[in-house]
Amino acid sequence: MKYFITGIGTDVGKTIASAIITEALEADYWKPIQAGDLDNSDSHKVKKYISNAKTTFHNNSYALNTPASPHLAANIDNVVINVENIKVPKTKNKLIIEGAGGLFVPLNEKDTIVDLIQPDYKVIVVSRHYLGSINHTLLTIEALKNRNISIAGIIFNGDENSATEEIILSKTNCKFLGRIENEPYFDQNVVKYYADLFRESLLAIK
Repeated sequence: MKYFITGIGTDVGKTIASAIITEALEADYWKPIQAGDLDNSDSHKVKKYISNAKTTFHNNSYALNTPASPHLAANIDNVVINVENIKVPKTKNKLIIEGAGGLFVPLNEKDTIVDLIQPDYKVIVVSRHYLGSINHTLLTIEALKNRNISIAGIIFNGDENSATEEIILSKTNCKFLGRIENEPYFDQNVVKYYADLFRESLLAIK
């Protein structure tokens, strides 16, 4: 099974959520497009956070030098992102695929992140509480539904906000997979704690 991790925007916690899911399922991890921070990429971070021995890390299809929207970072590097060149790694293991930013982050003049999502992917949406996050979450879910993309559920990141969470879950009818609290830091032990916490709900995804 392939799980695509997307967020309602940038810096909402996709990478830490990806690490937790990867650890919980002892899955493989793949970040198709990395823009910037190549010496401390999301793949590096997830590798640092997990402790199981089964996970394989697959190479980025595009590793861009500038921390910017992929279309701009690619332009600076004098390359054009071609979605047809983004090949899903072959593995017999479960695969965690981490997006970049939100669904409509541009890759080139035509394609956006949502165009990377294949029919057999299960999408997990990471939502972080801030003013406007309800709207951003509902728009993300609506966009996925309009494209008939399978939504596995939502992970909330940050301190509990029951009013926000209840209205999002009610309006979307999406499954609540878990919440990542505002931890003072993340390391292998903290990630393993959440992996153990989330494992049952993740294994229930069909």
